[in-house]
Amino acid sequence: MNYEIKDINLAKKGRLRIEWAKDNMPVLDLIREKFKKEKPFKDIKISCCLHVTSETAVLVDVLKAGGGEIFLCASNPLSTQDDVSASLVKDYKICVFAIKGEDKKTYYRHISSVLKIKPNITVDDGADLVGTIHSLSLGIHHNIMGGTEETTTGVIRLRSLEKHKKLLYPIIAVNDAQTKFLFDNRYGTGQSTIDGILRATNKLIAGTNFVVCGYGWCGKGVAMRAKGMGAKVIVVEVNPLRALEAVMDGYQVMPASEAAKTADIFVTTTGNINVITKRHFLLMKDGVILANSGHFNVEIDIDSLKELSLKIRRTREYIDEYTLKSGKRIYLLGEGRLINLACAEGHPAQVMDMSFSNQALCVEYLVKNHKRLENKVYGVPQAIDKDIAYLKLKSLGIKIDNLTEEQKRYIESWQLGT
Repeated sequence: MNYEIKDINLAKKGRLRIEWAKDNMPVLDLIREKFKKEKPFKDIKISCCLHVTSETAVLVDVLKAGGGEIFLCASNPLSTQDDVSASLVKDYKICVFAIKGEDKKTYYRHISSVLKIKPNITVDDGADLVGTIHSLSLGIHHNIMGGTEETTTGVIRLRSLEKHKKLLYPIIAVNDAQTKFLFDNRYGTGQSTIDGILRATNKLIAGTNFVVCGYGWCGKGVAMRAKGMGAKVIVVEVNPLRALEAVMDGYQVMPASEAAKTADIFVTTTGNINVITKRHFLLMKDGVILANSGHFNVEIDIDSLKELSLKIRRTREYIDEYTLKSGKRIYLLGEGRLINLACAEGHPAQVMDMSFSNQALCVEYLVKNHKRLENKVYGVPQAIDKDIAYLKLKSLGIKIDNLTEEQKRYIESWQLGT
């Protein structure tokens, strides 16, 4: 086996974490049993660029149960759980290339490692894997049946490739499944972002001026959880519809330059670049905390923050204190990377159960249907989305009604009315 991890001796701890996650992912467990019988990925090489966490371990084990040959690297330098990597190598015999805290050169070397096998399927989180295939003109796309993408940020990048007619193979935007963005982005990101901030700082959220930049599904989740903990939530938006929605949800809405004057905590959830910049830093009060919940560490202009600072020191494991020339201190969490994974454990397993079930079933869909797909970004087939919702309800012991034949005829007809 080829692999590059921190320490194989961490495997025992990692195995226990994976077992805990597996016990909380019942939908994926049902899919595993199906895959074990049918072996849909026999002779298929699958390269995955994902956050290497206990929940991801459950997903790659499910893909392997389906007969796939799995190769895994990290989709973020700070999101890897080294004990999970060790267990995946030792106990699950999966080739892993990921070390928490790896530098940029190592990060891309690991991406190259999972591409050397000339995969038939790519599973991506942020589109760095697909981006590498396209930007380096590796010529391996001829072997690829298709790929999946987990994040909003990655889907944006892939739609840009499609728009410019440069996408080399079909991709399914798993992020756009309702069982993904309604739950993963809202409940998962909402809870895990707050968890990351609390683990890093041990600060009281109640009573703080808590600014959320971006009111998409992730921003909504963060705002909801911060409000639930007693924060006075302020939303920063550029989209008038989302800004209006935030107002109707009971939040203050204002430009970032206004919010910067009173904010105690800033969280970015936009997927865009330089959301918080030099002009905002200069307006902030002493002791403000900055965190990013977007996929890449570009939402906070860290280079400008460094230029403004006289001194930088690490005050806690995941907190860097920037002292400006004025003497004001700004605290950056997790080096500006994904706060929920840099400083905590990411989304709860119960949420990732649905997201990764989408991944698994979409990989199966690509293997079965790739010959009729064009080089486009596709949504998750509605049947898959609904099946996962039904399975999740079943796992929770919840039953729902079905439409009667009369009701089906009524909503499908234009003749029937008042």
